[in-house]
Amino acid sequence: MPKRSKLYKKQLEIYDRDREYTLAEALEILDKMPHVKFNETVELSMKLGIDPRQSDQNVRGAVSLPKGTGKEVTVAVIAADKAAEEAKEAGADFVGQEDLISKIKDGWLDFDVLIVTPAAMPQVRPLGRVLGPRGLMPNPKTGTVTDNVSEAVAMAKAGRVEFRADKGACVHVPIGKLSFPASDLIENCEAVVKAIVRAKPATAKGTYVQTCALSSTMSPGIKLETRDILKVVL
Repeated sequence: MPKRSKLYKKQLEIYDRDREYTLAEALEILDKMPHVKFNETVELSMKLGIDPRQSDQNVRGAVSLPKGTGKEVTVAVIAADKAAEEAKEAGADFVGQEDLISKIKDGWLDFDVLIVTPAAMPQVRPLGRVLGPRGLMPNPKTGTVTDNVSEAVAMAKAGRVEFRADKGACVHVPIGKLSFPASDLIENCEAVVKAIVRAKPATAKGTYVQTCALSSTMSPGIKLETRDILKVVL
């Protein structure tokens, strides 16, 4: 067993680890827990009934959180001509093409989201070794490879988050900050659940959403009632 901190042990005293809670109950528990001084991120985790080893069972996508993420999002856009102008007008923080590609090759990664036009992708694809491990590689499935750069920038700035099933068939998605009102976190969570359910592979068999949990950056996970979480799509 890993050694647990005093804070972690105190948090465990607040609730029953073996019980499943509704989302509203879990948020109340999180609120009652002792926390560190910074504004922690609240995360929803879901174990999915997929085989991530199968290419046709990948679960990946993006969703705009109705109440935002609680953080400023820095957006870079690799585009030229009209698309570049549209990106600037939409509020992108960095816009360019050869210059940005060169900077990224040299290790510059001072952005949270990278948006690329399809025409620029052949030049960006070799950057996969740099961008991929950091989750920054543009992908059509997440809306970051598009000719509609103005909409993509607006979505990123408004609170767009990406999700992707890991090797254990689990998805972990931030739904806001601890400082958010419970109603905002619930609304964001519902948007995430709908997006993940919509992303269900056609070849996935059996129960798709198997278990769910809620946690903050420094807290243990709180088990959630799957039926309660899925009521927004039932």
